[in-house]
Amino acid sequence: MRRHHVGLMESLLPQVAVDLATPLKGASPRCWLEIGFGGGEHLAHQATLNPDVTILGAEPYLNGVAKLMAEIEEHKLTNVRVHYGDARFLLEALPEQCLERVYLLYPDPWPKERQKKRRFVNPENLAEIHRALKADGQFWFASDIEAYVEWTREHVNAHAGFAEEGDAAVPFENWIRTRYEAKAVREGRGSAYLRFRKVAL
Repeated sequence: MRRHHVGLMESLLPQVAVDLATPLKGASPRCWLEIGFGGGEHLAHQATLNPDVTILGAEPYLNGVAKLMAEIEEHKLTNVRVHYGDARFLLEALPEQCLERVYLLYPDPWPKERQKKRRFVNPENLAEIHRALKADGQFWFASDIEAYVEWTREHVNAHAGFAEEGDAAVPFENWIRTRYEAKAVREGRGSAYLRFRKVAL
């Protein structure tokens, strides 16, 4: 990690870190969440375009958090809050119906059979996402792994609290290509962009 990134982790992260005891302290009435933001390029892009929205990000890997700190500093972002750790703890800490939108972009597909239980899309996490979303809130999922796309559709349909909308071949609004999508394109894989709207159970 670059020395500057180390300095930002020490100086900037404490200022933007989410307190799980009061996760929305200082947040605007409009809140979005990005689960596993990677290098933070998409989160920073959305924060720049939507200054009236507080964007929460959860990421367990040090390098990704450090890169987002650099984005926050470079673009002088004041509407980003970061949970350095497992997104499940942040989801569980959030109050009911507080989020307009949840992004899960290019999550680890855990392709081997014995690994599938580690996929983020599972009944427990979908229940927490549904609980935290406002009425008609959006859960947006993107992946270049066809098997994970179908897995996600199956699990979301089984939950029954979401309705799929839109064209999965069309990127989300105000989309910016992530490093994971760029890798998929280089390797000849297309992507699916799934839009799920919260409905009452």
